[in-house]
Amino acid sequence: MPSNSRILDPDSDTGRLIHRLGYGGLIPFGVFALLMWLVTPEVHPLVAIALAGYAATIVAFLGGIHWGIGLRHDSPQRPLHMKWGVTASLLAWVAVIMPAYAGLPVLALLLVACYLVDRKTWPPAGLGEWLTLRFRLTVVATLACLLGAGAT
Repeated sequence: MPSNSRILDPDSDTGRLIHRLGYGGLIPFGVFALLMWLVTPEVHPLVAIALAGYAATIVAFLGGIHWGIGLRHDSPQRPLHMKWGVTASLLAWVAVIMPAYAGLPVLALLLVACYLVDRKTWPPAGLGEWLTLRFRLTVVATLACLLGAGAT
C-alpha cells in the first residue's frame, strides 16, 4: 500500500470529507432526475442537458482518477488506467451530444462501466476499501440517469 495510505483511510478526516463530497455530488443527479418529471415541456430540454452534462462530467472525473492512479503507481495495469481515463471521457462526450432519450441510458451504462473497471483496478492500487462508496454512488447516479431518460 502507498506510504500515504493514512490519507485514504475512510475513518480519517479526509475520508469523511470524501464521503460527504461523494454523497453531496448525488444532489444534482436527484434534483435533475426529479425535475425531468416535473418541468413544463419548454423547460424539459434544458433540464435534460443539465442532467446529461452533469453525468458526463462525473464520468470524465471518474476516468481522470485513473490517470492519477496510472501516474502514481507503476504497475502492469498502468496502460489500462491511462486508456480507460481517456475512453470514459470520450464516450461521455458522445453521450452528451446524443438526444437525452438515448444519451442518458448511455451515461448510465458508462457509470456502471466505470464502477466495473474500478473494481478491477482499484484494489491493486490500494483503493479497494473505497469500492463500497463507489458502488453506492454508482447505483444512485445510474438510477437518476435512467429515471431522467424515462421522462423524455
